[in-house]
Amino acid sequence: QVQLVESGGGLVQPGGSLRLSCAASGSIFRFDAMAWHRQAPGKQRELVARIISGGRTVYADSVKGRFTISRDNAKNTVYLQMNSLKPEDTAVYYCSADRATGSSWRYDYWGQGTQVTVSS
Repeated sequence: QVQLVESGGGLVQPGGSLRLSCAASGSIFRFDAMAWHRQAPGKQRELVARIISGGRTVYADSVKGRFTISRDNAKNTVYLQMNSLKPEDTAVYYCSADRATGSSWRYDYWGQGTQVTVSS
């Protein structure tokens, strides 16, 4: 069993930055990828960014060039650096520990989420 704990959310003005952290209770080496997702009120949860075990990263089009996902294997922690934040980035952000299943992903573990609010 692995627990994922997100932190770093909060209220920020448009154009500002936040860095989210996702700390795992065990090694993240065992997973094929780690990812960040978000869910805004009334909307479905969507993938924001994924970092695959070899280091390759994938981003949603809406965050490309603004968000950066990274991992520190020694600390079993995944980060999401969010710059140039927009009001439409407001959501609860979740991290997940993923396994590859053929051409898709299985989300083995989820964190509890951290609220990000972008507003003036």
